[in-house]
Amino acid sequence: MASSAAWMVGFRLFERLLGVVSTLVLARLLLPADFGLVAMAMAVFAALEVFGSFNFDLALVQREHPERRHFDTAWTYTVIVSVVSALALCALALPAAKFYDEPRVEFILYALAFCAFLQGFENIGLVYFQRDLTLGKEVRFRCAKRVIGFVVTIPLAFVLRNYWALVIGIVVSRVSGVWLSYLMHPYRPRFSLRAGDDLFHFSKWMLVNNVLLFAVVKGVDFTIGKLAGPAALGLYSVAYEISNLPTTELVMPIGRAVFPGYAMIAGDTDRLRDAYLKVLAVIAIFAVPAGTGIVVLAEPIVHALLGERWLGTVPLIQWLALYGIMRACSSNMGSVYLALGRPRLITGLGLLTVTILAPLLIWLTPRYGSLAAGWALLAASAVTLPPSFWILRRLIGLRLWSVHQAMWRPVVASSAMGLAIGAVHASFPFANRMADVLVYVLFGVTIYILTILLLWFSCGAPAGAERYLLHTVAEKIDGIRTRRARHAPN
Repeated sequence: MASSAAWMVGFRLFERLLGVVSTLVLARLLLPADFGLVAMAMAVFAALEVFGSFNFDLALVQREHPERRHFDTAWTYTVIVSVVSALALCALALPAAKFYDEPRVEFILYALAFCAFLQGFENIGLVYFQRDLTLGKEVRFRCAKRVIGFVVTIPLAFVLRNYWALVIGIVVSRVSGVWLSYLMHPYRPRFSLRAGDDLFHFSKWMLVNNVLLFAVVKGVDFTIGKLAGPAALGLYSVAYEISNLPTTELVMPIGRAVFPGYAMIAGDTDRLRDAYLKVLAVIAIFAVPAGTGIVVLAEPIVHALLGERWLGTVPLIQWLALYGIMRACSSNMGSVYLALGRPRLITGLGLLTVTILAPLLIWLTPRYGSLAAGWALLAASAVTLPPSFWILRRLIGLRLWSVHQAMWRPVVASSAMGLAIGAVHASFPFANRMADVLVYVLFGVTIYILTILLLWFSCGAPAGAERYLLHTVAEKIDGIRTRRARHAPN
């Protein structure tokens, strides 16, 4: 699990590096409205995509002994859904353009329909990378797709100077994934529906969960785009991208990696609980300080990375970063529910989230614009967190004291780091832009590491994320020294 998580986090860091470079270039070549137009079309695309998201790959991972008929059936259903989605996108292109009062959205959706059609033929054999916990191969597949999209989008942005550079990059990246999937895995799927009943028992709940997730994530895009316009939606899209870096770049890859491991030990409650707490502690030790740093340095980050015209995102980034911290520390729960074969629990929590989020968003957006999204998401997350922990207590005997022990040191150390950065920033005004941001980041990392180690040693160096990470680093260093000694001349 640790090795797989390292591969996935490494991939996300690589992907984020490309994403940061891409955002820096595109933000200076394109307008916020360009990003908003693509976000409008992607919201429609995601709406149809989510209604066909049965997550058969997770069903194949969770199932103890899947057969070929299960893999072939999963692939066949995916192809069927992709064809239906492509036709639906074509049918909805004109109505969506009228809904947004943006004619340009129509032709973007036609391009995405072609993308949706071909994407469904991706090789289902890639699921074996998850089942066997050989995610290094999946990482190479994902990196290749990302690089292809990057190489296409950036030159087109210089040439076209409009939203079509983003659209073509999306299409090329997704379509190339189909070719790469057959190149990287020898499995060759066949059309079959023989295992439909077996897969739908698990996947029907995943469909409902994905619809609710769409309502939470892309529903915000729909609301802002309709009530506040494309410019406000463009500000929100970029702000969300920056503010939720700890979640998207760390927590989601870890969750994808640990789910197969959780599924392997789902029958042993004690092992599952211990694994969950260890993963939670590792997530907290990275995600909490990262989110705190984004809150404190939001204005310098926007100045340095995006430029003056994006200053309106600063307060939104701060609120969304707080939401990202809470989301990061709670997302690991869903992997436990799925490993135990209880996806309906995620459904209930998703319904609660939508019930809180939707009215707040509709009420606040006309008055406060995209800033309302930060408040509404944070409020919904805060309300759903207590029942989520209560469910884990019933399922695996999780105690709140154990959660406190796993998280209190990262929280205290992050608070100290935030106060220190804020004091330095107030004393030394922002001047050199990118150079200052890097100095603040290095200063904050140093303060955080020193503080959390001081807290850990003051508690007697107990078992936890700190010991696990230090032990892992020591093992890697010993391994490097051993290899060097082996190859050193006598």
